[in-house]
Amino acid sequence: MIMKNSVITSVALFAVAMTLSAQSEKEIKAEIKHVTVFPDRAQIIHESSVSLTPGKTSLKLTGLSPYIDAQSVQVKGVGEFTILSVTQQNNFLQNLEDSPEIKSLRTQIETLQSKVEDEKAAITILKEKEAFLVANRSILVKETTFSLEQLKSVMDLYTTNMEQVTTTTLKKNRLIRDYEKQISALQQQLSDKMGRQQLPSGEITVTVSSEKPVTGKVTFSYVVMNAGWYPSYDIRVEDIKKPVSIVYKANVFQNTGVVWKDVKLSVSNASAYITGDIPFFGTWFIDYFNPAPMMMMRAKSAQKEEAVMMEMQDGGKMNAMPLAAAPPPVEKMIGETTVTFDIAVPYTIPSDGNVQTVEIQQTEAPAVYKYVTLPKLSPTAYLTANITDWAKLSLQSGEATLYFENTFVGKSSLNVNQMSDTLAISLGTDNSIVVKREKRKDFSSTKILGSNKTETYSYLITIRNNKQVPVKMVLRDQIPVSSNSGITVETIELSGGRHNAQTGEINWDLDIKQQETKQVVLTWSVKYPKDKTIIID
Repeated sequence: MIMKNSVITSVALFAVAMTLSAQSEKEIKAEIKHVTVFPDRAQIIHESSVSLTPGKTSLKLTGLSPYIDAQSVQVKGVGEFTILSVTQQNNFLQNLEDSPEIKSLRTQIETLQSKVEDEKAAITILKEKEAFLVANRSILVKETTFSLEQLKSVMDLYTTNMEQVTTTTLKKNRLIRDYEKQISALQQQLSDKMGRQQLPSGEITVTVSSEKPVTGKVTFSYVVMNAGWYPSYDIRVEDIKKPVSIVYKANVFQNTGVVWKDVKLSVSNASAYITGDIPFFGTWFIDYFNPAPMMMMRAKSAQKEEAVMMEMQDGGKMNAMPLAAAPPPVEKMIGETTVTFDIAVPYTIPSDGNVQTVEIQQTEAPAVYKYVTLPKLSPTAYLTANITDWAKLSLQSGEATLYFENTFVGKSSLNVNQMSDTLAISLGTDNSIVVKREKRKDFSSTKILGSNKTETYSYLITIRNNKQVPVKMVLRDQIPVSSNSGITVETIELSGGRHNAQTGEINWDLDIKQQETKQVVLTWSVKYPKDKTIIID
């Protein structure tokens, strides 16, 4: 009888122990409440109500993305309990490991993303070099101790370096666009080949302790990779008497393995990198500066201008401008160095790598509209909108779709990485401005006097404003710059234009009334030894 009671007691104690053990670990469900998307990752926030028994309890949140940055995991509790520990891991037991093909795709994407970062860093350095050259040019021009030959050499060096900076920056921007297209294509392949069941399940376990039965709330926060956003713009000008309308859009994408369903969405230009370690200084070395030798060469300014024109002119007028839909309510939070847009309407972002566009800001900015024409290169007028105090708009560099007078005119790039107080936006060509440049044969001649030959060139530039409003026009042309002491270039007639002797560029600022025609005469000469040959046209 004693033996029987002992067995019953042992069974009862074992049952109690099993019950306590079952209560000590609890799997919880916590819906995603808020997602803040950064340029190259995202911060996810879950919330869950919990009921706790006395003692220690392990709360396990499962079904998470396997791309969690472990250093970013944070857990907060509200209630009469204490958080003892937090761990994060991926559960590989219930899911298959990624195939070699998927791993290869991920490696390719990471390699291309690194290349994009490298090119963007190189562009930043080039912009600083450009600013350095511009700052030092004004100092050199004011220097009076230079001989004419020395000044020519210095200006040739400046022109060569500026051309190299401009050309290299243009090439790197093209590379970035090409890399981003490749990344998008690879992410689509990755999405097609990788199902939800192929990924391990991310898990966060938090151990809590309570002295009595309590209810409370637990908030989980972490950063995931394979997500991000980039800006783009719709820039509309209805009339050159009205402000510029700028529609700021966030292009959000994610391939984290988990659908963001009906979440509060924010986009931020900040960095999401989170670490608990205090950074430390490395040794700061200093040494003499030994510049690398540079090759002296003449600048091919006409080719550079043509390249710029090709960038500015991206197709003619085509489709009518679509009607603008009402954007979702958005609250903008501006920090010292960051901007965050909180979108009031819940969004669902599938885990497929596809881009979902969210309109985050509509602004109107007063602008000074000017037309720019370079008739030597192209008989067209380019409309530009010059916006002051543009830094207040919280814009970032990105692709822009241009609309002028309710018509799509092409695409351009909005570049805010500049030091100027005025942001110039190219709005494409305007056929209402007619430009013509023709040679004045009666005023062009070739004469030989002694051992020298003098060639005179004269051009008539005609601009017709067929619009019903007056316009401001910047007319640009050029004359050659001599790089040899035996060649002399002289200006004869500039019609009030401003001549830069170092670059040869001539600028006219013209105010042209509606239905008015204005003409400008450009005449110059070049003298050189008659036994030599130079090529002008």
